[in-house]
Amino acid sequence: MWFEDFKIGSKMELGSYTFSEEEIIRFAKKYDPQPFHVDPEAAKNGPYGGLIASGWHTSATWMKLMIALRQSTPRPAGDDSPQGGPSPGFFDMRWPNPVRAGDTITYSAECVELVPLKSRPEWGIVRHRNEGFNQDGKMVFHFIGQGLMPRRDPGDDIPS
Repeated sequence: MWFEDFKIGSKMELGSYTFSEEEIIRFAKKYDPQPFHVDPEAAKNGPYGGLIASGWHTSATWMKLMIALRQSTPRPAGDDSPQGGPSPGFFDMRWPNPVRAGDTITYSAECVELVPLKSRPEWGIVRHRNEGFNQDGKMVFHFIGQGLMPRRDPGDDIPS
């Protein structure tokens, strides 16, 4: 999509993912080896009262689902719009509730802001509120992501 194709308020459902104990431990041993992520017995006495997934695991899963959706979305014949641009970073990453083995997290992304760049008029920044909720409706993941997107019409006003 081009920068001008994004609409504030548009929402994408990215899909759901169920976290297993084995996967939680395997990911954490490699990337976040804290006792409450890698040792079910030690985790019982930890701050969460049991094993939980690393927040980075929930984040990596969001990315996997975002890319899968992008790759599986059919493009009309002759569509030469960009597939997506690089990210200059993110804001406000939070993991307000733990993800436990057996939890199914449903992820979404909602466009919340469009920022044309004066310094690089051929680009704009698209900001999305990204969230994940467990099967009980509790938010377990949140961040504001940014992506640089090429502009079809550099210099035009922000799309409505």
